[in-house]
Amino acid sequence: MGIEIRGMCPLISAFNMPRSLAFYRDVLGFEIVADSGNGDDSSWVWIRLNDTDLMLNDQYEPGHVPESPPSDRQKWHHDTCLYFDADPDAVHEYLISKGLDLKPPMDAPYGMRQLYLNDPDGYNICFQRPVTNDEAR
Repeated sequence: MGIEIRGMCPLISAFNMPRSLAFYRDVLGFEIVADSGNGDDSSWVWIRLNDTDLMLNDQYEPGHVPESPPSDRQKWHHDTCLYFDADPDAVHEYLISKGLDLKPPMDAPYGMRQLYLNDPDGYNICFQRPVTNDEAR
């Protein structure tokens, strides 16, 4: 019998936890499931939106945080979070209403409608779903 997996919860490093929570919770709508005990100043926070889980973890221990992130910190932050079955057009409208300045969704040549944006730490986020024949743009 193989391993039975029922979900996944990526863990990403946050340089500034209050700023990351303001984005994921206050803009995208994630709810806090658990944290390390200090609210927005927690070192670790587990968040959830519908059936999607994500954990945020401080990149540095308290008292050892530099004034600004290292310049090469975002080097590998592309295609970090892919959310499937999200309507990219509806997500775009919602995020525009929250004050984000975003390019509109586009159709990829491999049949996915996609909306890309970056979180406060530069992690790339993509909301996507398959393009159907009647909605091809």
